[in-house]
Amino acid sequence: MISEGCPPHNRLCQERLTLANRHLFMYTDAYMSSGKIVVVGARENNLKNITVEIPRDQLVVITGISGSGKSSLAFDTIYAEGQRRYVESLSAYARQFLGQMDKPDVDHVDGLSPAISIDQKSASKNPRSTVGTVTEIYDYLRILFARIGTPYCPNGHGPIERQSTDTVVDEVLTLPEGTRLQILAPVVRGRKGEYKKEIREIQQAGFVRVRVDGEMYEVTDDIPMDRYKQHTIEVVVDRIVVKEGIQQRLSDSVETALKMGKGLVTVSWQCPEGPDGVERTYSEHYACTECGFSMPELEPRVFSFNSPYGACQECTGLGTKTEFDLDLVVPDRSKPLREGAIVPFVYKSGEVKEWWPEVLDGVGEAIGFDAGRAFGELNPEQIEALWIGLPEPVRVTMNYGRTTRTFNYTWDGILSVLRKKYDQTESEWVKNDLAQYMRTRPCPACQGARLKPETLSVRLPDEPGLARPATDDRDITYPGVSIADVTALPVDEALGFFLSLSNRLTARQRTIGERAVKEIVERLRFLFDVGLGYLTLDRNTNTLAGGEAQRIRLATQIGSGLMGCLYVLDEPSIGLHQRDNHKLIETLKRLRDLGNTVIVVEHDEDTMRAADWLIDLGPGAGEHGGFVVNQGPLDEFLSKPSPTSDYLNGYERIEVPQERRRPRATLPL
Repeated sequence: MISEGCPPHNRLCQERLTLANRHLFMYTDAYMSSGKIVVVGARENNLKNITVEIPRDQLVVITGISGSGKSSLAFDTIYAEGQRRYVESLSAYARQFLGQMDKPDVDHVDGLSPAISIDQKSASKNPRSTVGTVTEIYDYLRILFARIGTPYCPNGHGPIERQSTDTVVDEVLTLPEGTRLQILAPVVRGRKGEYKKEIREIQQAGFVRVRVDGEMYEVTDDIPMDRYKQHTIEVVVDRIVVKEGIQQRLSDSVETALKMGKGLVTVSWQCPEGPDGVERTYSEHYACTECGFSMPELEPRVFSFNSPYGACQECTGLGTKTEFDLDLVVPDRSKPLREGAIVPFVYKSGEVKEWWPEVLDGVGEAIGFDAGRAFGELNPEQIEALWIGLPEPVRVTMNYGRTTRTFNYTWDGILSVLRKKYDQTESEWVKNDLAQYMRTRPCPACQGARLKPETLSVRLPDEPGLARPATDDRDITYPGVSIADVTALPVDEALGFFLSLSNRLTARQRTIGERAVKEIVERLRFLFDVGLGYLTLDRNTNTLAGGEAQRIRLATQIGSGLMGCLYVLDEPSIGLHQRDNHKLIETLKRLRDLGNTVIVVEHDEDTMRAADWLIDLGPGAGEHGGFVVNQGPLDEFLSKPSPTSDYLNGYERIEVPQERRRPRATLPL
């Protein structure tokens, strides 16, 4: 350990260093073997050079009045030193990305374990983060639906079945004669890499063309592919013109493509008289026999709203859309259009901007109304034309003094004008100004479910009598529940659903999904045990209270099953009803029983009485605090006088006021 600056030839120096190292090891081992975390000379913030011994593998509560130094000891000293030592144990290369951590103002801390902080500021602000994703329950749900879910046709034609080569060939042969076909084998779909080896193998197999990210290349070309971006590579297996006698060749080509594409084949065609670039992907696995709708192989990423393969294309998986709202754009419908009814078209002085009055006159003339009349007098068809535009250009007449000019103008609608201005501007001031006319609402395509319609059509058997939330406003109904239906259930109802799910599965489904169901049930039970049975799995984490977010992380840590760690928690009972305190306390004890040291900063009486070791800081707040005024097991703690023990013993109490303040006003119902 200590060897720098000592000449190797100096035997006396070497012996002294060896002896010093031995004493240092004995000193550290003594504390480790005694089962204690020892903090010596803590002076962080208002701590007064205190020394504390904390038993390991126990539930320890640090209490005291607000400002007495509880967080300074637990977080700013013990946890901060644990994190600093962890960072220092990493390589120099890794440390440059983490930054340098300052040593807390403490002489030394011995007996530390790997430290994990669970505070009230840990809730993610990411709009894509939900209770299900944070607790990893959603990951197991994706696996479960991908492996044992039953897909249904989104057009209402029942369960989707596997396709065969003959099915693909028969459908292609229904195209008009003279149609040009391309048979493509998808060998890479949406994955990162350069794939030079795969291109060489395609060339060696005798194929000469590939389509990479929608562009055609010869296999001998230098195909540009960024190794850090996702690419799709399709081999051109054959190019055929539909005519008599191609059935055998088409069948062979489809079989070859299915083999290369691992069950997938893409057929692209151009009819002699028809739309350009029509193509369809067929699968050996799932396809609707009536409408021809085909689904790719069910994978976990298909059920992820954070992946382009599963996310709703309208809202990109957010479940909401922030769009301009007509009621905010036209707040006063008694105003005429050309005189300032459309607020974003008006300067602060009240003058209508630029040439909008003349444009609105032209729009009004085209659809039969006077732009000088009040907006509220327009009928729904006229309002729709104003809002989303007209298919034909309108005639606009502009007066420039003595000169008059008339021209055609394409009217795309108020919504398009505002959206284009918002998307193209680089000014934050303009964006903020336009944002006041926008409102966030559930996505009209997925109704807040975040996923594609075909993903929502994959179902699990339903529980009889289960009140399922509506996640699709279309007339199509499917048996069973989708992944969005499950995540919209409160935790306690979802727990009951999965506890009884095995009774509704086939023997094969039970065998495949048994492990995933077990993990889901365990994590749901952890959430229920910490008093969060009312939360839904699709609840955004940025809407959670500090105490809720902290207990979710606590449940996640229990599910991870780590041992030998040091957990530091900051008042986890905040926001928890008093009747549910026992759930939280049992969870903390379970974390301790796994072999961890749990340090809790807390004011709650029930938590204090359940602790294995209590530390009371005080006696006052700020500069009057920072001392250890009492510590020990509960019985010993209660036998010593201190501010907290006096209240626990009933010597001190806060009396209920005989008269309470009356409110000056009440909120309207």
